[in-house]
Amino acid sequence: RGINLAMSAHIDALVTAPICKEAIHLGGYGYPGHTEMLQIFSGAKRVVMLMVGGKLRVAFATTHIALREVPQSITAESILETITITDHHLKQYFGIKEPKIAVCGLNPHAGEEGIFGDEERKVIMPAIEKARKKGIDCDGPVSADTIYYKSLKGACDAVVAIYHDQGAIPLKLHAFETGVNITLGIPFIRTSPDHGTAYDIAGRGIANPHSMMEALKMAVGMAGCR
Repeated sequence: RGINLAMSAHIDALVTAPICKEAIHLGGYGYPGHTEMLQIFSGAKRVVMLMVGGKLRVAFATTHIALREVPQSITAESILETITITDHHLKQYFGIKEPKIAVCGLNPHAGEEGIFGDEERKVIMPAIEKARKKGIDCDGPVSADTIYYKSLKGACDAVVAIYHDQGAIPLKLHAFETGVNITLGIPFIRTSPDHGTAYDIAGRGIANPHSMMEALKMAVGMAGCR
C-alpha cells in the first residue's frame, strides 16, 4: 500500500519500520529485505542502499547476500552503477555539487597489488576508471580498514562498500542510534532506521526511537529537495 501511494504521488516519501527477514522467509516471500522488495515492486532497474549517520555516508555495491556470493556478484558495470547512482543522489538530496566518492576494495588492503586477490584489478578498478570518464570524482580501490577514518576527517563525501558488513559495521559503530537507511534508484523517497526489530527488548519500554526519528527527518528533508 505504501509503495502504491508513493508511486502514484499521493505521498512525498515512504518511511518503513524494521522488519524481520526471517519472518519474511518463513512466510514464503522471496525477498531478502525491504531494499529488494522495493526494487521489484517499483520496477527499478538498479537500487543502491545508502546508510547515513553522523559524518559518514556509505553506499553498498551489494546488499543482503551471503559473503561467499560477493565475488561472483560484483561486476564492473554493477559497481559503476552504484557509483553513478550515489553521485547523482548526493547532488540531488545532499546539495554536494561535486561529490568525492571512495570505493573500497574487496580483499584485505585492497588486494595488495594482486597478492590477496585480483577483483580490485579486474572488476573494481575498471568501474572507477569508467566513472572518472563520466566526470565523477572517484578514488580507489581503497583499503576498507582506513577509508572510514579518512572519511570522518573529510577525505570523501561517501564510501562505496563492496559487501554488507564492510559498510554497515563502521557506520553503526559511528552512529548506531541515529543512522538512517536510504534506498536510492527507486522513483520515490524511502528511508528507514538502520536497526532491526530488536525482539529481545520487545515490551520492555526501553527501545530507542532516535534512528526512526532521524529517518523521518531525513525523508522530510529529501522531499524538500525534489
